[in-house]
Amino acid sequence: MSLRILATGGTFDKHYNEIAGKLDFAESHLPEVLQRARLTVPATLEVCMLIDSLEMDDSHRQTILKACQNAPEKAIVIIHGTDTMRETAEVLGAANLDKTIVFTGAMIPYEVAGSDAFFNLGFACAAAQLLPPGCHVAMNGKIFPWHDVKKDRQAGVFINK
Repeated sequence: MSLRILATGGTFDKHYNEIAGKLDFAESHLPEVLQRARLTVPATLEVCMLIDSLEMDDSHRQTILKACQNAPEKAIVIIHGTDTMRETAEVLGAANLDKTIVFTGAMIPYEVAGSDAFFNLGFACAAAQLLPPGCHVAMNGKIFPWHDVKKDRQAGVFINK
């Protein structure tokens, strides 16, 4: 089995800009993360976009859907911002592709101490290899079906609807 890993941005891939004093995007952290993880399953990284998910609109979601449709792999991990992950998962879930698609992200950027990004990526890669075809969200050790998930903004975790 091989994996397709799609990067879309989100907190996972944000960098701290010391000059501006804010988090923004430069290049994806994923090449470094994948090397550091010593992932032995064949994986292809595709950067679709690097944006905050709050800026994502229907055209971005269609780009992600097309990337999934065009991927030769049957197992896909999508790195996505947590704020609108559910909305994008709904688009892909409704498309009913014959692939296992697993969304994940991070509450704390990869390059910040205490980040959940590294764990979430590993967890999502394992889930994509083990789950049946369909669309899923894998965050902080839990897996949710695309149609039964929401972000609890006060607790900073994902829960069932």
